[in-house]
Formats: sequence, C-alpha cells, structure tokens
Amino acid sequence: MSAALLEARQISLGYPGEHGWQAVLEGFDLRLQPGEVVSILGPSGVGKSSLLRVLAGLQASCGGSVSLLGQALDGPHPRVAVAFQDPSLLPWLNLEHNVAFGLDFARQPALSARQRQVRIDQAIAEVGLQHARGHYPAQLSGGMAQRTALARCLARQPQVLLLDEPFGALDEVTRADMQQLLLKVIAEHRTAALLITHDIDEALLLSDRILLLGNSPARTLGEWRIDLPQPRAELVEELGTLRIEILKTLRRASRVPQPKALPQPA
Repeated sequence: MSAALLEARQISLGYPGEHGWQAVLEGFDLRLQPGEVVSILGPSGVGKSSLLRVLAGLQASCGGSVSLLGQALDGPHPRVAVAFQDPSLLPWLNLEHNVAFGLDFARQPALSARQRQVRIDQAIAEVGLQHARGHYPAQLSGGMAQRTALARCLARQPQVLLLDEPFGALDEVTRADMQQLLLKVIAEHRTAALLITHDIDEALLLSDRILLLGNSPARTLGEWRIDLPQPRAELVEELGTLRIEILKTLRRASRVPQPKALPQPA
C-alpha cells in the first residue's frame, strides 16, 4: 500500500454532558491517498464536522492521532485546505483579494509578489471566474461564491482538501456543476479530498470510497469502494445497488446504546 497523504488513527471525540465527558465518536481510522475522494456519510450528531476540524488541525480530539505525510499534525498546515458550506468571503474584499486572502493564513510559506500573483491568477482561472475578479461578494451568485472559496483553497496549492458539505446550499444545477469542477481539480492536481455530506447520491457520484458513521458513540459501520468510471450520472443501476446496501447498513445499526464517558481533553 502506498504512503498516505493524511492518516488518522483511533480518533475519539466527545463533549461535556450531564454525566461527564460523553463520547460522540470512537476508534475512527482513515488513510487518504493522492488523487482519492473519500466521502463520510452519517446522520446529524455523529461528529462528522468535528472530525473534519480534527483532521484539519483546528480542534483537539479526545484520543488518537493525525499525521500528514508521516508527520504528526499539531495545528493548521499550509498543505491542508478546508472548505465549508458557507463560503465565508470577506464582503469588503473583491473576488481576487478574497482568493489572495488564503495566502495570508498562518504557516503559509513566504512568496514573492510575482509568485503570489501567479498563484492567484491560476486559481481564478481554474474555477472559471476571470471575468468576475473585480466583483465583490454581494455581486456573486451562490455558485460563484463557492467557486471563489474553492479558488482560495487552490491558491494555497494544498495536497489535501477537506470539504464540509460545500455544495449543500446550492441549487441542483449549480451543485452538479460544482461537483464536476471538484473532480476536475482533483484529477489535475492529484489532490486528496475528504467530503463530509448527508447526501448519499452525492457521495456515490464523487467518491472512490464511502465511509458510513453511525450508532452512539459513532464508529465506522461500513466502507464501500466504488470502482466505476467518471462521469457516473448515467450509471443508475450500479449506483442504485450501492445506495440500497448503504441504507440497509444504516437500518441494521438502528439500536443506539447509551454513550459512555471519556476523559476530558486537555
């Protein structure tokens, strides 16, 4: 097996409750390879978004470890970019300056003015927004705002993209366009991507692997590898079979035990 870009081992998450620190997620493992798209499915409350923040180095876990290229991840890293459902664009900056803003994040390598501008221009071109580089967020559609957020990530030239339902608020047509743009970017740059989603169909269309979280405390209930070519929109029968299998796995895991206490993180 080739070396993983991002690896998580035995991650546990919890929150303060009435009876001490209550477990939300236990024993989560992940190996993310270059050019791979892995989706994490699961109902609300199983800790998917918190897990993503742990993998991004933005939040401490209750147990386990995360490494990037074999080195322990102890905070945000310039090679790991995160995109959320809210594009979080700064309203007083135009599109070009919002894309450039990602280069000012902590731990980013120093760039010359020319290197910086090349990165910004390339990122804007990749998402097809050259015509709108002077526009402000209030002038952008929802799809354009998400493209800008993606360009902000790409300008950092990440090796890992962590995506927390980035297309959840978009209409179906715009969402489909953004999904195809994401696949294009990943294929061209061999970026590894982890997608948090509630949408089984989105996971089936985009993923090389799907992980299903469930129960309480949550753990990995199943894993599916999808060896189907892209684009997959017409592969209704093959994807339908996988969809039914995932739903059956969720139903079999309907029994919910009481969450147990965990040691509180430092």
